[in-house]
Amino acid sequence: MGLLKFENLPANTLIGADWKTFKRMTEGKEIDKGYRTKYYFTKSICRLLSLMAPIQERRYQKLLADKPLEHDPLFILGHWRSGTTFVHNIFAQDEHFAHTTTYQTVFPHMMMFGQPFFKFMMNIFIPSQRPTDKMELTPDLPQEEEFALTNMTPCSYYDFWFFPRQMMEFCDRYLTFENITEAEKREFQEQFMKIVKISLWNTGGTQYLSKNPPHTGHVKALVEMFPNAKFIYLMRNPYTVFESTRSFFTQTIAPLKLQDISDDEIEMNAIHAYPRLYKAYQEQKQFIPEGNLYEVKFEEFERDAYATTKDIYAKLQLPGWEESEEAIRAYIESKKGYKKNQYEYKPRTIQLVNDHWGQAIDDWGYERL
Repeated sequence: MGLLKFENLPANTLIGADWKTFKRMTEGKEIDKGYRTKYYFTKSICRLLSLMAPIQERRYQKLLADKPLEHDPLFILGHWRSGTTFVHNIFAQDEHFAHTTTYQTVFPHMMMFGQPFFKFMMNIFIPSQRPTDKMELTPDLPQEEEFALTNMTPCSYYDFWFFPRQMMEFCDRYLTFENITEAEKREFQEQFMKIVKISLWNTGGTQYLSKNPPHTGHVKALVEMFPNAKFIYLMRNPYTVFESTRSFFTQTIAPLKLQDISDDEIEMNAIHAYPRLYKAYQEQKQFIPEGNLYEVKFEEFERDAYATTKDIYAKLQLPGWEESEEAIRAYIESKKGYKKNQYEYKPRTIQLVNDHWGQAIDDWGYERL
C-alpha cells in the first residue's frame, strides 16, 4: 500500500522527463497560482534526475538502437474505458509479449540502470490501486506507453494532463495527427521506437504488446513504422464509455494538472474528442494490411474472453498460444466476479451521447436510448 494518495501527490509524473522535454513542454505555458509549488517541486526533481538520462542514452545506442525487431508489435486500440486494460492484461500473460511497465512510464530514461532503487521508492509512495476503477497498480504491471511518451517528447496528447485548457489543441495535433508537423511526427516515431526496443529488452519478450488509446488515432503512422503490425480494435457501448471516461479524466487529471479546469470543461472536451478519434480511426484503418485487424465489441469479448482471445490468436496468426493458453485461462478465471462500476444513464448523459456520438452508436449497432 503506497503512503500517498493520488490527490496528495506533491509532484506529478513529469519528474521522470528529460530536461529538454520538460523545458519544451512547459515553455510559455501558464501555471496557475495554486499549482506553482507542485510545478517547482516537479521541476527540481526532474532537473536532478535528468542528469542521469545520458547514461541510458549511451547504453541504448550501444545495445539496442540498431537491433532489428523480431516481430512487429500487436496494438490494442479503442477509446478510453473501452476495455483495453482487461484485454491488455490477458495478452500480457503470454511471456512472448513484451510490454511497457508502470515504472517505465514514469522513468523512461532510467530503464537500463537504477531500476531496483527507483522501483523500491515507487512501491513505498505510489497508491496500490488506480483511483478510477480500483485495478491493481504496481511498478511492473503493463501500462499504456503514452505516459512514457510525455516524458520523452512534447509531441504527446497526454500533455493535456498537465495543461488541460489546451486539451483540444493537443487533440488535433497529437491524438489524431491532423495538425501535426512532419518534424513532430518523426520525433514521435523515433521516441516510440525507443520505447518498444527498451520494453523488449526490459521484459524479455520477442513481440511488443501495446495498449494505448491515443494510438487509435495514429494508425497510419504506426503502419509506416511497422508494416506487418497487428491490431485489435475494441468497441463498447458509448453511454457506458462516456460515463466512465468522464470519471476517469476528472479523477486522473487532479494530481497531475498545473492549471485549473472545471469538471464541465473536462466533460465537454471528452465529448468533442471522441468523434475526432472515431473519425481518425475510421479513415486510417484502411492502411492496415488485410488480415492484420480484429475488431470486436467489448461486451462480446467479455462474454467469453477465453474463446475470443483464442480466436484473435488464430485470425491474426499470433505466435505463442499453446505455450500461454494455461496462463491466459487462469487469469481470466481469476477475474470472474470482478465488480465493475455500474452507471445509471441520466437524461442529460443520453442527450449528450446521442447528439455527439450518435454515429458510433449506429455504426456499431448499439441501441439508442
